[in-house]
Amino acid sequence: MKRSALWLLPPCAAALLWAVPFAWMALASLRQGSAGSMDLASLLPVPPFSLANFADAWRSGHFPRWYANTIILCGGILAAQCVTVSLAGYAFARLRFRGKDLLFYAFLLQLMLVPPILIVPNMSTLVSLHLYDTLAGVMAPYVASAFGVFLMRQTFRTIPREYEEAALVDGASRLQIIVHVLLPLARPGLAAFAIVSVTAHWNEFLWPLMATSSPSTQVLTVGLASFTSGAEAGSEWGVVAAGTFLVAAPLLVLFVLFQRQFVASFTYSGIK
Repeated sequence: MKRSALWLLPPCAAALLWAVPFAWMALASLRQGSAGSMDLASLLPVPPFSLANFADAWRSGHFPRWYANTIILCGGILAAQCVTVSLAGYAFARLRFRGKDLLFYAFLLQLMLVPPILIVPNMSTLVSLHLYDTLAGVMAPYVASAFGVFLMRQTFRTIPREYEEAALVDGASRLQIIVHVLLPLARPGLAAFAIVSVTAHWNEFLWPLMATSSPSTQVLTVGLASFTSGAEAGSEWGVVAAGTFLVAAPLLVLFVLFQRQFVASFTYSGIK
């Protein structure tokens, strides 16, 4: 028992260190104080507490518009990716064609690319297609996902071929097999990819900042940056913390609700 307790110390210490910024954000957003107040900088839950900072943050920023744009962005990207990664994953898992392994390794090489190095060619493409400063333009580079293709390939390979062969005997087409047979069985893999995709694009900052210029197309991360740089909000750390909490809260809630499914999905898909 003592040995197992010692093994728990490093992850517990890492979790505590990771939680400190969130604890400060939550406490600072509930406190009332002037700029630079020691109460705001403290991690001790010293009253009084109030929700006034959240009201001020909501009034100071365009959070309804930012939330709507972010939800449209994440939902649109996920919908397109579910189609592309499912079809590509099925092709790499089930079909036989020349150069399949080489093409799959080329997909995996994309995982090694740092996204900022693609900003210039992506921007040139958006301008040529007249998609600059649109949500569709922000979504465009993420329609396909190398990680999603890999994940769905691994998921499809865990499904016995007998299901597919039975459907072929009954006269089902390849598309019908994917939609009605394989995808329902691959829901754990799709759930894992959905969580990763939504989390990544909800937190995306640099590309939406570069691909948009008008306030009407700003997402939460870009809007929060402009909100915190404002003269009024920038001098009120409680308001800034409340605005940050409004951006992070949906992801925190989703993580708490679906953390078991998230871990189980990766285990099911064969990712170690």
